[in-house]
Amino acid sequence: QVQLVESGGGLVQTGGSARLSCTASGPSVSRYGLGWFRQVPGKERQFIAAVTRSGDNRFYGEFVKGRFTISRDNAKNTVTLEMNSLKPEDTAFYYCVAGFIDFRTYGSPYEYDYWGRGTQVAVSS
Repeated sequence: QVQLVESGGGLVQTGGSARLSCTASGPSVSRYGLGWFRQVPGKERQFIAAVTRSGDNRFYGEFVKGRFTISRDNAKNTVTLEMNSLKPEDTAFYYCVAGFIDFRTYGSPYEYDYWGRGTQVAVSS
């Protein structure tokens, strides 16, 4: 069982930056791809970014457009999402995820076996 705990987030002004971190624990964490989704209540989950277990390959949702960067540290079992140029429409709950992913499956929420409890990011206009 992999456990994911997010930190960071909070209230940010439009145009500002935020940094989300996720610490993963459990057996064989390094075997999993790690990523981030977000969700606004009443809407579907939206893929943000993912990184493969080696860290060599990173994938981003189309809306990111260079504003966000994902990275992982396998020595610390952490994955980080750096977010810049934040907009009010980025307001959502952000979830850390873990799963066996590849270049075909990274964008589907159903490919991720483990989800954190989420952290809220609110961007004020």
